[in-house]
Amino acid sequence: MAGPTRRHLLAALAAIGVAGTVRPGHAAPQIKLRDIYGRGAAFSEEALALADQTVEIQGFMAPPLKPDAPFFVLTKRPMAVCPFCDSEMDWPQDIILVRLESPQEWVDFNLPIRVTGTLSLGTEIDEETGFVSRVRLLDASYERI
Repeated sequence: MAGPTRRHLLAALAAIGVAGTVRPGHAAPQIKLRDIYGRGAAFSEEALALADQTVEIQGFMAPPLKPDAPFFVLTKRPMAVCPFCDSEMDWPQDIILVRLESPQEWVDFNLPIRVTGTLSLGTEIDEETGFVSRVRLLDASYERI
C-alpha cells in the first residue's frame, strides 16, 4: 500500500485548521485578512499555525507613502487615501504591512491583488518609517487577480 500523498496530507492539515486554504497548482496556503485575528487583538489559531511560512493573502494595495517605497499596506477593501497620510481617517483594523522582495509596479487602489510572502506576527516598529505593525508579509511579491 502506498503512503499518504501530498493531497492527503494537506486535506488532513486543513481539516484540523493548520494548513489554510491551498489553491490547486499553488504551494502556499491562503489565509484571509479576517482570519488573522481571533478574539480581540489575539492572533487566530490559523494565523499562529501559518506564522513564518509562505502564505497567500488577497486584498487591495493602499496608495504607497512614496513611489519608490519597498513596502505597501494591504487592505481588506479599497482605500483611495494612504492610511498614513490623512490624520483624520480611522485606522483600519484589517491591514498588513507588505515588504517587497524586489521593486514592482504599483497597481490602482481599487484592483484586487494576491500577495505571497512569509507571514510574520507580533508587534514591530520599522526603524526607517516608525510604522508600527502587528502583521507583516516579508520578501513578498504580488499579482493582479
